[in-house]
Amino acid sequence: MSKHQPIIDSILKQGMVPLFFYEDAEVSLEITRALYRAGNRVLEYTNRGPEALENFKLLKKAQQTEMPDLHLGIGTIKTEQDAHDFIAAGADFIIAPIVNPAVAKITHDNDLLWCPGCMTPTEIFIAQQNGAALIKLFPANILGAEFMSSIRELFPGQLFMPTGGVEMNVENISKWFKAGVCAVGMGSKLITKDILAKKLYNDLYLNTQEALRLVQAAR
Repeated sequence: MSKHQPIIDSILKQGMVPLFFYEDAEVSLEITRALYRAGNRVLEYTNRGPEALENFKLLKKAQQTEMPDLHLGIGTIKTEQDAHDFIAAGADFIIAPIVNPAVAKITHDNDLLWCPGCMTPTEIFIAQQNGAALIKLFPANILGAEFMSSIRELFPGQLFMPTGGVEMNVENISKWFKAGVCAVGMGSKLITKDILAKKLYNDLYLNTQEALRLVQAAR
């Protein structure tokens, strides 16, 4: 079995992938711990700033000692160099906002899951040609669940996950699952600017439990 199958299984089971970036390494670690305590077992840290690589190394170290069953991936991987750097740092999977076949090749060569971001049927087709088992619909708030409903029959069996603007309510999440996605990416609607700036880790713990409950109710 490939290394990426357990990650896909975990994403399917959880139905949600939280994602965030924060400049402060210690805050990033505490956010990760709060998500984990709440029952989250798949996380995308995003490569959104110069601190991302060193912060990710810290998270990886904590994962290995405190959270061994957490699948820790890296997002916003657009270049070959980023892919090499974060795979060397121990990324469990790679998520991207775009389709870059060179990044796909590096990821597959390391037997990791590559999840590219797509906005059109053409991009989805190119992603499939490059071995994308899971495709991120991005930005989800622009595309909407109607887009997913419209294209699902063009791509039978393909796994999709909307990211970017998925709301923390059962109506919005239900819409996406009814349209045919396998999971939702939860970013700033779950890990808010307020939570990060004010270090509201207990609020995040409670919100994450609620988000996991909402996803199960919406499916």
